[in-house]
Formats: sequence, structure tokens, C-alpha cells
Amino acid sequence: QVAPAVRVGIGEAFGLPDGAPVMGKLVTALHRLGVDVVYDTNLAADLTIMEESNELIERLNSDGELPLITSCCPGWVKYAEHFYPDMLANISTCKSPHQMQGAIVKTYMANQEHIAKEKIVMVSVMPCTAKKFEITRDDECGAGVPDVDIVITTNELAKMLKDAEIQLEAMNPNAKFDVPL
Repeated sequence: QVAPAVRVGIGEAFGLPDGAPVMGKLVTALHRLGVDVVYDTNLAADLTIMEESNELIERLNSDGELPLITSCCPGWVKYAEHFYPDMLANISTCKSPHQMQGAIVKTYMANQEHIAKEKIVMVSVMPCTAKKFEITRDDECGAGVPDVDIVITTNELAKMLKDAEIQLEAMNPNAKFDVPL
């Protein structure tokens, strides 16, 4: 799966002009690298927003802890754990979007496709190294296996594509992300 910010960073890494269509090219390049399925993390970001909205409504209706603070950034969560433990009750219980996407793929999609969740390797391409730490947390194994197995950064992906001599600018700009639902 690919985070939205990765598109801009990959375009920059390959010297593409600002605003150049990168999404389709990136999907094509990942398939060339051998990736079977390429998901956009945007779907899970939308699901995270919906879940956080439900959590906020529940807190409002039950005099729960407010304000509700997003849990999307593992760097922020870790910072709060170390320096503001009194605020932990304010942090949403939702998984971050890439972790939620991993959980969806390893539960719902695994069942739909009749694939053992243990055979799925979920890789997230993220702009932030804090996501590497996030996948090591004990609470990120919703299906009994890690939601996400590997996180690589935008720069690491750019290096992989260049090492594989994949010319991003020559890739199909019209390729689409796979749709998990």
C-alpha cells in the first residue's frame, strides 16, 4: 500500500515536474518490481476518519474524555506516551490508516480471496520512519498476525526502483490502484 504523500516524493526523486501524474506510474512500477496487488492508503484513511467520528460521537454522548486526538501518527502517540501520559485517554483508539488497511487485507480480503492471512505480506510505503516503529507495537496484530509486515520509506522505494533500473517516467500514467472492497 502507498500513502498519498509518497506520490509527490517519488515524483521528486525521479525529477518529474511538479504536478506530473505519478500515481499510475507508481502502480505500474510496483508491479514491475513484483508486487502482486497495490492499494492506496486513502481508502483506509477514509475509514479511519469514519471510525474516529463514531468514537467522537460516542464520547460526546457518554461524557467521555475530550478533546479526542487523532492516533494516525505513531510519532505523536509515542511522544504523548513519554511526555504527556495524562493525555493518553484523549488519543483515539483507532488504528492509523496504514495499520487499518493491513488489518482489512489480512481479515476481510484474506477471507474473500481464500488466502491464509499468514501468507499475506503487507508492505506499506510511507513518508515517515515512525511507521517502521509502529508495526512493532504489541497492539498492531488485530488478526493474530502483524497488520503490516514491512514499512519502507519513500526514499527507500525510490532507491529500489532505481536499482531495478525502472524508469518511472516511462511507466503507464493511467494504471489504477487495486481496490480491496
